[in-house]
Amino acid sequence: MDYVVAVRTLCEFTAKRGDLDLRFTPAPTALEGMAGHAAVAGRRKAGYESELTLSGTYQDLLVRGRADGYDPVRCRLEEVKTYRGKLEAIPDNHRTLHWAQACIYGHLLCRQRGFAELTVALVYFEIGSQHETILERPYSAAALEAFFNAQCADFLDWAKREQTHRLARDVALSAMPFPHATFRDGQRQLSVAVYRAARDAACLMAQAPTGIGKTVGTLFPLLKACPETQLDKIFFLTAKGSGRALALDALELLHHKTPSLPLRVLELTARDKACEHPDKACHGESCPLARGFYDRLPQARSAALEISRLDRDTLRETALAHGICPYYLAQELVRWSDVVIGDYNYYFDSSALLYGLAQTNQWRVGVLVDEAHNLVDRAREMYTSTLPQSALQSARNMAPKELGRALALVNRHWNALNREQTSNYQVHETPPSKLLGALQKALGLLTEHRAQSPLAADDALLRFYFEALYFTRLAEQFGPHSIFDVTLQQGRGASPSTVLSTLCLRNVVPATFLAERYAFAHVTVLFSGTLAPFGFYQDTLGLPASTTWLEVGAPFNAAQLTVRIVGGVSTRFRDRERSLQPIADLIATQYAAKPGNYLGFFSSFDYLQRVVAMMRERHPSVPIWSQVPGMTDPQRQDFLARFTLESQGVGFAVLGGAFSEGVDLPGARLIGAFIATLGLPQINEVNEQMRLAMNTCFGDGYKYMYLYPGLRKVVQAAGRVIRSEHDTGTLHLIDDRYRQREVQQLLPSWWRLTEDQA
Repeated sequence: MDYVVAVRTLCEFTAKRGDLDLRFTPAPTALEGMAGHAAVAGRRKAGYESELTLSGTYQDLLVRGRADGYDPVRCRLEEVKTYRGKLEAIPDNHRTLHWAQACIYGHLLCRQRGFAELTVALVYFEIGSQHETILERPYSAAALEAFFNAQCADFLDWAKREQTHRLARDVALSAMPFPHATFRDGQRQLSVAVYRAARDAACLMAQAPTGIGKTVGTLFPLLKACPETQLDKIFFLTAKGSGRALALDALELLHHKTPSLPLRVLELTARDKACEHPDKACHGESCPLARGFYDRLPQARSAALEISRLDRDTLRETALAHGICPYYLAQELVRWSDVVIGDYNYYFDSSALLYGLAQTNQWRVGVLVDEAHNLVDRAREMYTSTLPQSALQSARNMAPKELGRALALVNRHWNALNREQTSNYQVHETPPSKLLGALQKALGLLTEHRAQSPLAADDALLRFYFEALYFTRLAEQFGPHSIFDVTLQQGRGASPSTVLSTLCLRNVVPATFLAERYAFAHVTVLFSGTLAPFGFYQDTLGLPASTTWLEVGAPFNAAQLTVRIVGGVSTRFRDRERSLQPIADLIATQYAAKPGNYLGFFSSFDYLQRVVAMMRERHPSVPIWSQVPGMTDPQRQDFLARFTLESQGVGFAVLGGAFSEGVDLPGARLIGAFIATLGLPQINEVNEQMRLAMNTCFGDGYKYMYLYPGLRKVVQAAGRVIRSEHDTGTLHLIDDRYRQREVQQLLPSWWRLTEDQA
């Protein structure tokens, strides 16, 4: 057979009908589902057949699957579905899908055993009550065959088109030329390494400087490797929107150079940015774009896949033209796209869409991780859970009597934990077992309650349910990679004397959670301008020991960037007041010597504002503008718009913020920078506990927690000055610690350091 498809996959493509309905209904776990199927089989009489392996053909298509059961006494094919709560809460589109699966299995059984007719049944088994509901329909073998043929014809037509697309794609990729006349310095080295990693099914970490074209230098070779390595899809993952834009532009360039290239590119956008009706719920009774979603999906899908580049705006236009939700159309289109561009969380999060689909469909994927130095902090956030006691209080206020008692028990154990605190912030060796046990029991009751009484999406009880559910899941995986801490919050309870707290399962080393993602992908390439030292990223990100390390030399030379260490100034917190005047005078002196556009980076908004005040007091003639907390996208654009080829002045920003990476100000738009900090994370109770955890895991907690992340931010910010082989500029590193050898070893090797006194 040329084409093979599972019964479930076939029906999901051809038989889904009706509304998109994402109202929350508690679903049984995989183990509960298996137990439910076993319970149903156990109730049947002798001779009942479970787990029937069935298959059948339609033209060039082989359909296969495993039916749940056959009752020979009743001549009844059974498809068992487990659920929680009320049967009527199961969405209609799910029921339609269930009947389609049952009928496909019914046809396969009739064909295998020569039946002329058959009863087809859906057996709905409620996990909590163990009650089963049987819905039966009698069918002739001819009717089941007609249904089977109709579904197969629909799918086979699409499958043939998809195979034609895949063959044409691979032929075009094999012949695709590099989009530029020549490779830039270092770009060929990067591209060769990426191609070899794909060929060898390996992981690659590549540190490559700004200006060599990393986006094209990684996408081009991985696309070229698709035919040989049989890659189904490429996931290009970014930390910021600017990275997605660069990837789209690079793919557009490849398409421009090879107009016949049939490459489907899809950009995924966060739900809060893609939603057309944020005031409405995701079901047909509320949102017009959810109503009839699956009825209109086939036409929308066909129209969308005629477009090679489905960025956010194009996808929205296509979805709205067919009256369906852009966000969920994008999720459907992942299955048919060649390159998917999205945020890190789509592959690395605990409930990641791309990872889940890739596993389910057994796709062979190549993963490109752009600006991968950001993945450490982002992954920590993904695998950290915070649970405030105030959320429990709000949930208790809305809970019915029986559930209220269970939540009260949780609260008693929580209060006992609070009484054990010897300080406002305290780390415990493990999450408290009594509190977790009470919380898990309450969650079980809350699951049953939710199944019987639907809650609104903004309901405090439902919010607490989701927060607590993720908290308990992470607690089950607690280990040296995380810490459990409790922070007291005085006077925020029912009375001024009440002490509440916040529990936090705080991930420190995401390696344990990420390792399976690299293991699943055929090839993973992590690249950035700052990935040194290699061991730090390999350890914290959980990369396999076989990971290849590549450091691409910078295409720049020391003559392009004057790097001055201002070692006579300390920017430590205790010394900041004394540092204000020397820093302001240094900036003014440099500006007077060579007027132009500069950026000044500081460790906090407070420090920044104090230097700005000193500049206005001592050097009012120097044009200055500054970053402020919580800037909107238009405000950030206005800040950057001040840097023109003709303008002059100094922009002040926070190191590690929106303007210290991902900002491109070539030529005269930026001729220098002042970095008045080492970028070290603030020393506080939380960071010190994370340092101790790092020390336990790797033996050098200070470097892993403070020095390496800090100097990475410095190098990223400094990289705003020299963007091409034609740029020149000046960089001032302001702090006496820049004199230290261990600090200088973490700075780019092509810099030539000179020391000044402020």
